Amino acid sequence: MIRSAFTLVAFALLAGFLPAQSTQKPVLHGRHWMAITGKPLAATAGAGTFQKGGNAVDAACTMLAATCTMWDVLAWGGETQALIYNPHTGKVIAINALGVAPTGATPEFYKSKGMSIPPEYGPLAAVTPGTPGGLCTMLAEYGTMSLKEVLAPAMQMAEGYPIEGQTANSIERNKDEIKKWPYSKKVFLTHLGEEREAPYAGEIFRQNDLLQTLKKLVDAEEKALKAGKSRKEAIYAAYDRFYKGDIAQEFTRGCQEQGGLITMQDLAGWKVYVEEPVMTTYKGIEVYKLNSWVQGPVMLQALNMLEDMDLKSMGYNSANYIHTLYQVMNLTFADRDFYYGDPYFAPEEPVKGLLSKEYARERAKLIHPDKNDAKAGPGDPYPYQGGKNPFANLLKEWTNAGVGGRANPFDGPEFMEAFYAGTTSIEAADEEGWVVSVTPSGGWVPSCIAGNTGVGMSQRMQSFVLDAKEGPYNVLEPGKRPRATLTPGMALKDGKPFLSFAVQGGDSQDQNLLQFFLNVVEFDMNVQEACEAANINSFQMHSSFGNHESKPGSLLLNESVPDWTRQTLRKMGYKLSFDARTSGPINAIFFDRAHGSFWGGSSNHGEDYGIGW
Repeated sequence: MIRSAFTLVAFALLAGFLPAQSTQKPVLHGRHWMAITGKPLAATAGAGTFQKGGNAVDAACTMLAATCTMWDVLAWGGETQALIYNPHTGKVIAINALGVAPTGATPEFYKSKGMSIPPEYGPLAAVTPGTPGGLCTMLAEYGTMSLKEVLAPAMQMAEGYPIEGQTANSIERNKDEIKKWPYSKKVFLTHLGEEREAPYAGEIFRQNDLLQTLKKLVDAEEKALKAGKSRKEAIYAAYDRFYKGDIAQEFTRGCQEQGGLITMQDLAGWKVYVEEPVMTTYKGIEVYKLNSWVQGPVMLQALNMLEDMDLKSMGYNSANYIHTLYQVMNLTFADRDFYYGDPYFAPEEPVKGLLSKEYARERAKLIHPDKNDAKAGPGDPYPYQGGKNPFANLLKEWTNAGVGGRANPFDGPEFMEAFYAGTTSIEAADEEGWVVSVTPSGGWVPSCIAGNTGVGMSQRMQSFVLDAKEGPYNVLEPGKRPRATLTPGMALKDGKPFLSFAVQGGDSQDQNLLQFFLNVVEFDMNVQEACEAANINSFQMHSSFGNHESKPGSLLLNESVPDWTRQTLRKMGYKLSFDARTSGPINAIFFDRAHGSFWGGSSNHGEDYGIGW
């Protein structure tokens, strides 16, 4: 049995923040491998892959497949974003498996339906599926195992697994939305017509349609192998069956039947990009993120601004430190809202200028020492890369008050749920040196399932804007990727892996990852302390979900922040709210070069779970 072969480290699900050196979960230690993700069953699946001889990419793909089968924060029709460290080349690789807007998805189409933003749910919220292609590409190019081996745990789960209370209760809360879509209703509402229509916690949740889809992928792989194809070619045969074969036919039929726009041509024409990530240095440490099709570069911009500041002398979570972080994040997120978008569409995003150290120093001069700037807006990075801003006229008119100039003062649960929407995180590392950091997402409950595929469609279309004045690089076009929030992180020190880290939580992701990184580098926290530490969140940027609201000056603090700090921040103009948990949730791996081991950190809230050996 797997249990006898390695140590299972079960992290307690407790609340609150404790002082340094006292964490609610223990640090996870490993010598040979590490598997961490947002669901205990998925972490177990990844550990099993390691025990069968797989590498970190194989294990990450296994965990990805398992989490997609569990629905709460993502599904098979969502999107996958990853950073992979290849020990044989010493390079970090970026995987871009974000779907694109389908044929007919134009600003005019959505405006004709009375929408200022594409909807949050349903088939018109869907970009093309990215996760199946992303998984196949990672496995084929950098893994060692077959697709059949990697999908085995997910297929067992599709046959029936005991559903967790978190997911089951999410289904119950969203059942009215689920009932709008016949294939979703068939899968999710196992007690239709009863007082509770969702499954109960611990109930065996079965997904036969999804199981058949996964079997078709494995069948395509096995037929290719029997025909003499290589392991890689056989995996890509499964890829083709999903995007060009009978799975694609049923997916598009089911999508269009329910009012969606995705066509066979959209699926066949989509592809995964293997890219170079963007990078900056912070005090000699190389920090890697995905490019401007996600929000990842904001963390690099923030590090550039913070590098010349003496953060340690300010004191961890002092009023001065919190104020400095908040102002820096608002300036960088304002740049995100204006300049980030799909780099495969013209005009090219000014990433070189945005990541310029000189640009960062000029932006930092805008920070007022003792009050919040509620009107912090984007800068002009073009002079820092020898260019001219093609949207200078729009830059002058920019407002951070939300789409159409609307600020939303609402502090209720709907805003918060949208702000932190979806996503999980996956971290994996092995003794050969492979390291993987993934933030997959999309298709979360209440997902609209596409026909009899069992595949829930993405909801990422809502991250587009329909007017250039709301973000000229992120305006909806068919074939274009929306600027997403999904943002794995990786750092190298002296050319070797130092940290691998990711977090769920929509627009809060790079806010939390920035603070996690500083917790380790500036405040000498170990990886578990840094995962649990009390962070802050700003809501001053445009939300990437719902109606894209902005809440200037709104600041989320941990309940542990003392009264005198709160009073100082209020005098600076901040509107404070509080939570017992403000750390993410973050999952991460620290690489202990002195002892040749891994230190794993897993969030102390939610269902995040890690296993090491």
